[in-house]
Amino acid sequence: MKHLIFTFFIFFSLLSSSQNLVLNPSFEDYERCPEIIGQFSRNVTGWSIPNLGSTDFFSTCSKAVGSHNYIGYQMPKDGKSYAGFYAFSPDNYREYVQGELSELLEEGKAYKLTFYISLAENSTDALKGIQVLFTEQKLVLSTKSFKAISETNINPKKHTNKRFRLHSTDSELFYNDRVNWTKVSLEFIAEGYETHFLIGNFNNNKRTELQEILKTTKAKHQFSYYYIDDISIEPLVKEEKGIIIEKTKEPKLKTNEIYTFKNVLFDIDKAELLVASKEELNQLYSHLKSNPSFKVEIYGHTDNTVIENRNKELSEQRAKAVADYLILQGLNTSRIKSFGYGSSQPLSTNDTEEGKQQNRRVTFKIID
Repeated sequence: MKHLIFTFFIFFSLLSSSQNLVLNPSFEDYERCPEIIGQFSRNVTGWSIPNLGSTDFFSTCSKAVGSHNYIGYQMPKDGKSYAGFYAFSPDNYREYVQGELSELLEEGKAYKLTFYISLAENSTDALKGIQVLFTEQKLVLSTKSFKAISETNINPKKHTNKRFRLHSTDSELFYNDRVNWTKVSLEFIAEGYETHFLIGNFNNNKRTELQEILKTTKAKHQFSYYYIDDISIEPLVKEEKGIIIEKTKEPKLKTNEIYTFKNVLFDIDKAELLVASKEELNQLYSHLKSNPSFKVEIYGHTDNTVIENRNKELSEQRAKAVADYLILQGLNTSRIKSFGYGSSQPLSTNDTEEGKQQNRRVTFKIID
């Protein structure tokens, strides 16, 4: 009986691990043991870099570039190998890891990305944010650039005519652990074109939040260097018992009437939901779950602070962020649509801060 249970456990474990869609997730497959720094690109199977940065490959097979290396000390999170990249450095110098998926992601399906990072010992600063860029094709910048990649400089007119989208990991704390591996995760809804992804810092130096780690150091300049290992992207399956619904009274919502969320909030020029928004969205999801015939439309609105093209884009992104959250809770994609109206439908004047605050809103309508 014990043997049967053990056999079942092994089978289930193999079945679970087979869901990882990242090729060579722990960098264990490579052409040659690294002898010097910077031997990541064109060496590690399934991985590449998009710019002229020199992302590093570390392996315990190497005495020169192993667990003891020029940037500090760290054992692999899994297996014998891991990678390392500069997430912050002078003159906006950046390094990235670019991974490949074993299959195309399914449109409208929820996935979870997970990876582990550790701040290198000799780093002077830690970062709060790490971003992930999903692309329709392997990204190779045509210009000779070592600098930070952003959504602006991969504009379709410059580098690609394929689709892409940037996600930010939610973190209220800095990734400052220089001893242990820190788990970073991101849940998202696939748009159906994703074949590759990049991990790194896509903000320039001015927009990067830093925490000073070493006040006294021989380093000639500030920098943040992270080790990375054990990367996975898996379909997100949420059981009913795993969904957390706030135990509040169900909202009394009428169909075909437009309601404004009171606490669905965003940072300036951002489309990532804040933690305070989720209680109200949980209540809406609970209402939709109790009424399976209902559908919902989400509408994003902005003030006129920035140019209208950006306002339209931002309102669409914010409405989609709300829709994605409800889908992640379990709402079928066929029951929800999202729209962005920019600053075209103001509730109040844009001449005062109070008026602008009223105009920055997300609304919704229940449809029977």
